[in-house]
Amino acid sequence: MFEKDEWTQQELYKYTKELEKEGIKVVLVDTILKPLNNIETITYNPYEMAQMPESTVFVFYCDTGKTTKERLEFYRKKLPKHRCVSLRGGRGYWRPNYQPHNED
Repeated sequence: MFEKDEWTQQELYKYTKELEKEGIKVVLVDTILKPLNNIETITYNPYEMAQMPESTVFVFYCDTGKTTKERLEFYRKKLPKHRCVSLRGGRGYWRPNYQPHNED
């Protein structure tokens, strides 16, 4: 899951579920001041984010996913103790009514 720099919406839900079982929180980070529907997001704030547990995984999104993927190294330097990933397709590919399937 961490060998890739970006996750699809489906992977976001799948990995969030897997990581929560291990006590790791996944946080969706809004970099464009446009929250997504039907999911909790936070606004990008490196100071507050650095205060979160080191196990926290941050998934950044923008309108298309291109900018956040290009800026991943910048985010990783700002938050060196955390894992940072980009949301593939960003807000443009977000399906607000998507429901993850139970694969258990």
